[in-house]
Amino acid sequence: MKNPKSILITGASSGIGEALAVEYAAPGVCLVLTGRNLTRLEDVERRCRDLGANVTAAVLDVTDRTAMAALIAEADAITPLDLVIANAGISAGTSGEGEDETQARAIFDVNFSGVLNTIWPAITRMKGRRRGQVAVMSSMAGLVPMPGAPAYSASKIAVKAYAEALNGALRPDGVTVSAICPGFVESRITAGNDFAMPLFMDAPKAAKIIRRGLSEGRISVIFPRRLAVAAWLAGFLPPSLRVWVLSRTPKK
Repeated sequence: MKNPKSILITGASSGIGEALAVEYAAPGVCLVLTGRNLTRLEDVERRCRDLGANVTAAVLDVTDRTAMAALIAEADAITPLDLVIANAGISAGTSGEGEDETQARAIFDVNFSGVLNTIWPAITRMKGRRRGQVAVMSSMAGLVPMPGAPAYSASKIAVKAYAEALNGALRPDGVTVSAICPGFVESRITAGNDFAMPLFMDAPKAAKIIRRGLSEGRISVIFPRRLAVAAWLAGFLPPSLRVWVLSRTPKK
């Protein structure tokens, strides 16, 4: 969608979410921002207001389905949402010991269930007026199963596949859905990585790429291209060989 005027972004207190909030902030734009850290969220809110945007900020956990539905209903009643970006996500730590069961369940709660809690209250309203755009945050790890971060990778594969399927299902209702698949971008997640991150990108640059991709209505916004090509090529390998190769990448 070109020039959305009413935008909701989850996970807006840091990283890509913060950068997207600042990227879209402008006079005449209404932003609804959520995050879990009050201090950081208030700082983003102030910066966006300084750029001329009308901002509503709320400390919310996207796994709270009732709270998310209430926030979206209230925001949409005031200014119908044009664009919803389900950005909030988590990963396991960088202990080098991989993901345990507790971490795996938490990752799916936020990265997949949290996406559902964010997009469906908005989709229901967008369908009614036959207009709107939804974007979900996947990852380059959503292009191929990564043994070093199995739950994170699987959750991102799931949201990417879901977004692409929803795009086809909802287009007749006037709603478009996009999956965002960035590589290594400056964020609180990548700040904990103790391994080399090829083609590392700062968050403001990533936000500009995402905004351009969404304005063009792309089903998938995947970047950087060279890293995507490597991931796609890995996907063509036989499963046993692919697992052997990717098992040698760093563990989250």
